[in-house]
Amino acid sequence: MPHSHLKVLFFAEGATLAHAARPFVLARSLDAARFEVVFARPATYAWLTADAPFRTVDLRCQSSAIFTRRLEHGLPLYDYATLEKYAADDLALIDAEAPDVIIGDFRLSLTVSARLRNVPYITVCDAYWSPEYPLRPPLPVLSFTRFIPIPVAALLFQCVSPLAMRLHTLPIERLRARHGLPPLEHDLRRCYTDADLRLFANFPMLFPEVTLNDQAAFIGPLSWSPTPTAPLDLPQGEKRLVYVTMGSSGKTEVLTNIASVLEQLDCDVVVSTAGKKLSCDLRSHRTRVFDYVPGDLVCQRAALVVCNGGSPTTSQALLHGVPVLGIPWNMDQFLNMAAIERFGAGRLVRGDRASTQELKRAVELLFDAGYAARSKVLMKSTDPHAIGQTIETSISQCLSSH
Repeated sequence: MPHSHLKVLFFAEGATLAHAARPFVLARSLDAARFEVVFARPATYAWLTADAPFRTVDLRCQSSAIFTRRLEHGLPLYDYATLEKYAADDLALIDAEAPDVIIGDFRLSLTVSARLRNVPYITVCDAYWSPEYPLRPPLPVLSFTRFIPIPVAALLFQCVSPLAMRLHTLPIERLRARHGLPPLEHDLRRCYTDADLRLFANFPMLFPEVTLNDQAAFIGPLSWSPTPTAPLDLPQGEKRLVYVTMGSSGKTEVLTNIASVLEQLDCDVVVSTAGKKLSCDLRSHRTRVFDYVPGDLVCQRAALVVCNGGSPTTSQALLHGVPVLGIPWNMDQFLNMAAIERFGAGRLVRGDRASTQELKRAVELLFDAGYAARSKVLMKSTDPHAIGQTIETSISQCLSSH
C-alpha cells in the first residue's frame, strides 16, 4: 500500500447491528485509491463484512444480550471493567495498525484510547445524543410504566432522571480519570459522543436545534441493506404493502398485534425477524415472514414501515419517502421517533401501550397523504450517493485541525 494512502481504522461496536452497519457503509464509500481501510468488528458480525473489499479484524465486544439486559434494567451500558478491557484492546490494535485516523460507532472507550495515542478520532452518532442538542429525556418503557398512568410515571421519571443520567457517566468518567484525562462534567451526551469530530447519521431537517461547529457536522442517514441472494417473493397486487421489522434490538412480542391490525386493514405484510425466534407463527395468506430481507427493496414498494423507532430502520424508510410507525422501548428510540413525529413523517406508539386499538388508530392516521408528503420532503433533502465525498472531506478536516 503506497505511503500516500491515508489509513483509516474503523471500530464497529457489537451492541446492535446499527453500530456495525453504519461504519461499514462509510468504509465501503471510501475511495480505495486514496484510503487504506482496516475494519474492526465483533466476530458475531463477520457475516456483515464477508464481501468487504478491505481487511477486517475481530474486535472483542460485550455481547448484545448483556447490552440489552443492562439497558432494560437501567444500568450503565458498560461497567468500568468492560471499558478498561476495551481500552486495552483498542490500544493494542491502534499500536499494531498505526492509523492516520480512527472512526468509531459507540465504541465509548475510544474517548480514552484514541487520545492516549493522539490519533484523530471521528465518532458516528445521533444528533439527539450530542452536546449540540438540548436533551430532554423522555420516559422510556420501564418495569412500572405498564401499570401506572403515563403522566404519573413521567413525573416520577423527571425527578430521578438527572441522577440516573449522572450514574450512567460514572464508568466512563472513572476510565478517563484512571488514564489522566480531564472529566466530561458527568454529561452523558459528552460521554457518549466525545471525539475530535461528531458526525450525525440523521436528516439535518429533523434536528434544526442543533448548532454545528468545527467538532459537529451531519453525515446524513446511513442505510445498510443485505444483498439479495435470491429473488424476493413480495406480495403482488394493489393492496398496501407494509414492512414490519423490530430490528436487532426491538421487542418481537408486539408483532402479533401489528400483524392482526394490518390484516384487518386489508394490507399485505412483510415481516423481518432479524434472525429472532417468534413466539407464534405469523404466516398467513396476507403476511410473509423472513429472517432478513433487503430493506431497501421492500421500502421501494411499501406504503408504511413499522419498526422499533430506532434511527437505522426509520432512516431507511424515510430515504424512500415512506412514513414510519415507531414502537419504541428505550430512550434512544424515543428520542429518534419524537423528532420524526414532530416533523410529521411518522407516529409514535409506546411499547407499553401498543394495544390493537392504539396501533390501528396510528396506522389509519399514517395512511393519510400528509405523512407520505412529509416523508418525501425528507427523502428529497439528502443525497445518499454523496456520503463518500462527505466522509472524505470530514477526514481531511479532522486531520488538518488535529
